[in-house]
Amino acid sequence: MTTAELREMYLKFFQTKGHAIIPSASLFPENDATVLFTTAGMHPLVPYLLGAKHPSGTRLTDAQKCLRTGDIDDVGDNRHLTFFEMLGNWSLGDYFKQEAISWSFELLTDKKYLGIDSSRLYVTVFVGNEEAPMDNESVKVWQENFSKFGINAEVSLDGVWQNENTRIFALGHDDNWWGLASGGPCGPCSEMFIDTRANEPKEFGRTHDDLVRSFRFIEVWNDVFMEYKRNEDGTLEKLIQKNVDTGMGIERTTAVLNGFSEVFDIDDFQEIFKKIEELCGQKYSDNKKAFRVIADHARSATFILADNKAIEPSNVGEGYVLRRLIRRAVRFGHSLGIKENFLAKISEIVIAQLSEIYSEIALNKSFVLNELEKEEAKFAVTLDSGLKVLNDELISVAKKIGVNGEFEDLDKQITDKFENTSVVFDLYQSHGFPVEITVEEVLKVYPEINVKKIIENFESEMKKHQDLSRSGAEQKFKGGLADNSIDTTKLHTATHLLQAALKKVFGEHVHQKGSNITPERLRFDFVHGEKMTSEQLKEVEDLVNDWIKDDVKVVCEELPYDEAVKRGAMGLFTDKYGQVVKVYTIGQISCEMCGGPHAQRTSELGQFKIQKEEAISAGVRRIKAVLIN
Repeated sequence: MTTAELREMYLKFFQTKGHAIIPSASLFPENDATVLFTTAGMHPLVPYLLGAKHPSGTRLTDAQKCLRTGDIDDVGDNRHLTFFEMLGNWSLGDYFKQEAISWSFELLTDKKYLGIDSSRLYVTVFVGNEEAPMDNESVKVWQENFSKFGINAEVSLDGVWQNENTRIFALGHDDNWWGLASGGPCGPCSEMFIDTRANEPKEFGRTHDDLVRSFRFIEVWNDVFMEYKRNEDGTLEKLIQKNVDTGMGIERTTAVLNGFSEVFDIDDFQEIFKKIEELCGQKYSDNKKAFRVIADHARSATFILADNKAIEPSNVGEGYVLRRLIRRAVRFGHSLGIKENFLAKISEIVIAQLSEIYSEIALNKSFVLNELEKEEAKFAVTLDSGLKVLNDELISVAKKIGVNGEFEDLDKQITDKFENTSVVFDLYQSHGFPVEITVEEVLKVYPEINVKKIIENFESEMKKHQDLSRSGAEQKFKGGLADNSIDTTKLHTATHLLQAALKKVFGEHVHQKGSNITPERLRFDFVHGEKMTSEQLKEVEDLVNDWIKDDVKVVCEELPYDEAVKRGAMGLFTDKYGQVVKVYTIGQISCEMCGGPHAQRTSELGQFKIQKEEAISAGVRRIKAVLIN
């Protein structure tokens, strides 16, 4: 079975059970500011789990794109991925445990669907604690379904595989309670596992954890019964409705269904590996970790870039994660001997594989490939220079120890060089060399190095550097400007015109939430609850261009703050202005408190062109625009 076949089968199965198929939400959650990426299918549906009405009804099913980077260092083993697809079916106050478990069992075992031998299935339930009782209802439903195949499913209350009939393991909060770290809807869950070595003797007496860690039991599905809400103070309360939230990882389940012991054996990855073999002239079987890291990170980078949020590689937030994924993939590519840019070629395979399911990766293909090319080319220079410096540092350690290969002082020398000095930070600051790659290179020489201490020292040096530079940089360029070049200055003035045009088209509720201006483009975030139509975009564009043609003078005055307010000058951060402020007035069009700099007349700007308009969070839109000379 291929990933495409599994996805189609799952969605159609739940469609026959009255579920509406809904599209995947963004890879960037709008309802949870505590995480950078959508890490689970429930992220986009939190408002509806809490009681809001979903436009598609109370029964939903979907394939949701997800990304988790907590295990990024484990990518390369048999199962860890950063990007993955999560299949889910949802009940928003409709059905509950009886239907959810019975349908799970049906899809897994019925020969019309996945046809898994029921004797290979094992499940877990919540054992209970002081907050919530043991999930005996799920136990009962599972036992009813196993009995259809003549299986007497006994419960192990201590998580131990006790005898031939043990089918249900009752486990604690860490294993069988699901919710977001930030709180909100949560509840007990019931996980489904397949015994991948069913022909081997039963391992009675071993704990469930051991069976999972040895990869004998592989989880394929999780039914979460969200009947609680975790409050900000940590307390638990009942939700106004009982919900079902399930999740089946496409990649891992496809591997198990095909009898593969490794997730990278599935069809999607094999196609990528063939391309990597062409690029490097080496075999996947001889270089599994490097091939897997490249394939996984290329998939993740493709989907981050393709999302309509238009994230670019940077040193902060989602952009930093994107940069780290790209550069780590390039590093492993170089280790295979690939010298030319290669990630865009792999990305094209990912786009071809999944564009019918996730249309945005096809729509944004040129942006994805261009950004991969730019970042890879930039990093190639960084990598060569950084590796040379790092190699020199390692050689200097060897010279200190002695020319006769006497490495009895290696521990102390490596520790002094990389744990207790600013060498790692200097590599990052001067050469843009990621700390993760420095650590990987040092580990090759000295596997016992204290990685945690290196990271802590690096972060301490980073904080000192930020504290020293922040005040000067922020005072020099205000309002999200990258610099004070002529092009940036013109775009800054265009931003004031843009805000005025948006207010004219939509009303006074429109106000700035943030901006970022480089010499190439402006990015403007503003409060507005609806997507702009093409007519509205044109109206805003035309207004700005009309004002540019009118050759209006831009007047700068320094006024007492209270006087500026009386004149109606808008200010973004009312608590951050001093007693005297700069006010930039553009005729009758705009009057704003601003640190500058600005053009002297609107006619200097050229033609204003909106490139993109999108949502970035609930009630906040983003416009990207350029000036064409």
